This record gives sequence, structure tokens and C-alpha cells, in this order.
Amino acid sequence: MKVVVLVGGVGGARFLLGVQAALGLPPVGAAKKDVPHEVTAVVNTGDDVWMHGLRVCPDLDTCMYTLGGGIDTERGWGHAGETWTVKQELAAYGAEPTWFGLGDKDIATHLIRSRMLRAGYPLSAVTEALCARWQPGLRLLPMSDDRVETHVVVDDPDDPEQRKALHFQEWWVRYRAELPAHTIVPVGAEESVPAPGVLDAIGEADAVLLAPSNPVVSVGTVLSVPGVREALRKTEAGVVGLSPIIEGRALRGMADACLGAIGVETTAEAVGRHYGSRQTSEEGVLDGWLVQSGEAVSVPGVAVRGVPLLMSDVDATARMARAAFELCGVDVD
Repeated sequence: MKVVVLVGGVGGARFLLGVQAALGLPPVGAAKKDVPHEVTAVVNTGDDVWMHGLRVCPDLDTCMYTLGGGIDTERGWGHAGETWTVKQELAAYGAEPTWFGLGDKDIATHLIRSRMLRAGYPLSAVTEALCARWQPGLRLLPMSDDRVETHVVVDDPDDPEQRKALHFQEWWVRYRAELPAHTIVPVGAEESVPAPGVLDAIGEADAVLLAPSNPVVSVGTVLSVPGVREALRKTEAGVVGLSPIIEGRALRGMADACLGAIGVETTAEAVGRHYGSRQTSEEGVLDGWLVQSGEAVSVPGVAVRGVPLLMSDVDATARMARAAFELCGVDVD
């Protein structure tokens, strides 16, 4: 079976572990073996940023480290056993920005990526090369090889009478999304094209899942790449999303701040309606929508099912993935 998952961030990476477990793929750290399933993760790159001369791809790296067994499980991002000598030295020099920290081990990944990008390799090829070390057990594809960076328009913290655009990382990390967002824009998305393999993977899939990632700046940014939404609408596979909202609260991060910026309520129903139905909406992408057990949710044209959605461990996440596959109409046993 061929599966495509649109993902971003820590929650998306953890969901991918559940997808692998649901399909019987080898767990993290186990020897790889031939299996009758192929998983492709189409990963958000709108969070990517140049930092201290290095190209940082937070979502790609979080997925790669998580699936390769190198993630810091307490933080959910970055290397396990990380040290911060370079960060401390940069601070001693007064090198800006000081609000974004790069760990020593993590810097090695960014050095390799930046060197290959400057040599002319596309991001998809660079990602494949990095994954040769980590062996994530599935194919990680950036949503695009083109530069797309999410920016957030806020009131200027230094001059409230003016507005300014911040890179998403500055808004998210430095300001903890506490500056109310007026607009969130994936800069460069309109001119971008999907990375090689993205559209083919969606077109050939037996099931397509939208991970319980941020619907605005993760999955939403992937959908902003021209051709991706159209491919989801045309695929013969079932397309099922999992709500990142439980009882009006975001499962992780500050998705409520992002949803407010685009005028969508922080509810499972509102997010499902935002994604829309392939059957009843010209822009919709969903056939099915998984929400937390007990929530009364209606999304016109979409099959809604309630299941436990807390990713408390890999087994619980695998049960979520199996429910999504069932709603797609495929049998993974």
C-alpha cells in the first residue's frame, strides 16, 4: 500500500511514528526490512530560515531525527544529548539573532545542507542525502525545492502605530506568538512548484492523510504550493484529516493564534470546514475527518468519526492512524 502524509512540526513527526507502527514498519532503531507498504511524508518548509549563514529546516529535521532515533524526546525537537558551545560563543560575540539557538550537533546538519544548497543541489536531493544517515524508514519530501518562507504581519512592538512583517520563526520563537497576527503569508508560495515526487506520490497513493499538525502554518502551507491542492482533489485515494484541536484547545503549540489570524475558530468543526469537502466545495480536500471522541462535529460532505486523538504514546498514535486508514477505505492488516 502507498500512503502519503502531509505533515509539519513535532506533532506531525510523532504522527508519522504512529503511521509506521500501524503499517507494521520497523520501529525506531530496528533493522530495516522489506515491507509491503510505502510511506511518503510531504513536509512543510515554510518555517525554513537562514540563520548565522546556515539554512535551517525545522520540520524536515524534526521528522528526520524523530524517525531516525536521534530526537530529544523531552523537547520534541533537536538532537538528543545536545550541547550549546557554539551558541554560547555567538552570544559572547553579540551575534544576532540571540533568540534562536542552534545546538552543536544540529549545526552539523545545517552545515551539510547549506554546503550542498550552495553547490546547486535542490532541497529534495539534500534531504535524501541527509536521510541516508538517519534511515527514517520512509521517504521525506520537502513540499517544494523553491524558497517559501512564512511571514506574519503584526503591530510593530517598537512602534504600535505601525505594522511589520516578521519571519514565522521570530514570531513563534522570539515572541511566542503573543503578538496578535493580522495576516499570515507564505511568501514565495505562489511562484513555487511541488518538489519532484510530490504530485506523483499523491496521484499514486492508496490513502492520503493530513496529520494533526498546525492547519495554517504547517498543512496549510503545504496546501499553498500550486498543484498540491489540485492533486489532492484529483487523487482516487481517500483523503482523511485528523483534528489538531480537542475541545477547543490546540493539541500542541499555538495553533489558536494562527487560526485567529485567518478568521477560523479554534474548534475541530471550524478546522474541518476550513479544509473543506472534496465533494461539496470547489477548494475542499477532505473525504473524512477524525475528531476527539464525544465531540459533536458536522462538516458538510465529509465523513466525521470520533476517536481518541491524544498521541500519548506510539501505540495510541498507531490506533489513530488505523482509524484514518479505515476511514480512507483501506485495510492495513
